[in-house]
Amino acid sequence: MLTQRIALVIQYLGTHFHGWQRQPNQRTVQEEIETVLAGVLKQPTRVIAAGRTDTGVHAAAQVAHFEASSPIPPERWAGVLNSRLPNDILIRASAEVDSQWHARFSAVSRRYRYILYTDKQPNLFVRPFSWHYYYAPLDESLIQEALNPLVGHHHLAAFHRAGSQRQHSWVEVQEAKCDRQGPFVQIEVQANGFLYGMMRLLVGLLVEVGTSERDPSSFKDLWVNERRSEVKYASPAQGLCLLRVAYPESPFPPDIWWDTMPGFVLSPSVMKLP
Repeated sequence: MLTQRIALVIQYLGTHFHGWQRQPNQRTVQEEIETVLAGVLKQPTRVIAAGRTDTGVHAAAQVAHFEASSPIPPERWAGVLNSRLPNDILIRASAEVDSQWHARFSAVSRRYRYILYTDKQPNLFVRPFSWHYYYAPLDESLIQEALNPLVGHHHLAAFHRAGSQRQHSWVEVQEAKCDRQGPFVQIEVQANGFLYGMMRLLVGLLVEVGTSERDPSSFKDLWVNERRSEVKYASPAQGLCLLRVAYPESPFPPDIWWDTMPGFVLSPSVMKLP
């Protein structure tokens, strides 16, 4: 039987995972999927993802691949896995890809979204997916001003956490934007790749810009001159989501992977008493 390479689009709620990558004595997304695959294929099977997400970080359209010699049709693997996986992991779709196609190395971009919830009143239905930041007003226009110079090919060592195996800190930032929908401030960054801890360190510093504690020019000066010692705080993990991964020719239609994380909308209702 021929070996097939199968690509997956994966969603997961990061709340109860110690990240994507398999680790001893920790619950991880990779281990959950590999355990199910081993049970189906009756042998250990490695799953390779487009990127590793940290503890508590979500994914709306992570992409991964594995190899299998099985009579199961490629498009049926999503259903086979979903019937056995826990409720906080979902395979959106599966498809056969060329043997040279690689979830990580064939990707041309990754896009992350970070959500801040700025209303003073807490909200249980928002809490798992956002940073409840209500301590000071956030000006999204200042954050956008700070983000604009990031677009391009830059050495971003200021946003590179220790412990990474990556040998350099060069990143091609393709798009960076900030917008507001009511009490929700969303920061999205798309790049060819992300440094270890980059998005959470970036957002932690951008909050200082949004509150006018730091001006946009100071923000740029910090990363241009690689003053890593001044980047002290990472934003909480639950506000971050891997939104999507793009390929020159995606094996999946856009509705499967393009923008599958719902946006939050809170419309204040006005009740008129008689």
